[in-house]
Amino acid sequence: MPITNLSVAKKIILGIAIFWTFLIAVLCLVQFNDLPSFGVSGMDKYVHFTFHFGFTFLWSIYFCSLLKNITFKTVITVFSVSVSYGILIEFLQGAYTTTRKADIMDVLANATGALIAIITILLYKYIRQKKLLFNK
Repeated sequence: MPITNLSVAKKIILGIAIFWTFLIAVLCLVQFNDLPSFGVSGMDKYVHFTFHFGFTFLWSIYFCSLLKNITFKTVITVFSVSVSYGILIEFLQGAYTTTRKADIMDVLANATGALIAIITILLYKYIRQKKLLFNK
C-alpha cells in the first residue's frame, strides 16, 4: 500500500488525538500544587469546554477522513464518546482523587464543548456541500 499525504496526515491527527485524550486525563486527575489563578470566574468550565471541543474535533477529523467523509452517525458517535469520557473522568475525580471532586457542571461544560465541535463540523459540511453545488 503506497503512502499518501492523506494517510500521513491521518496518522498525525491520530497521534494528536491520542495525546489530547491522555492530556485531558492527566490534567483532570493529577494533583497540581499552586496552580496560578487567572481571576476569571468559572475558569475551569472554560478549560473543560476546550478539552472536549478539542477531543471531539480531533477524533471527528480522524474518523471522518480529515473531514472528507463527514457522516452524522460518525460525529454523533464521537460526541457520545466525548461526553462518556468526560463523565468517566468526573467519576474518577470523585472516587479516586483527594484534591478534586466530581462536578455536574464540568460534565455540562464538557458536553457543551463537544456539541459546539459537532455543530462546527456539520456547518463545515453544509458550507462545503453548498459550494460544490454552486461550482457545478
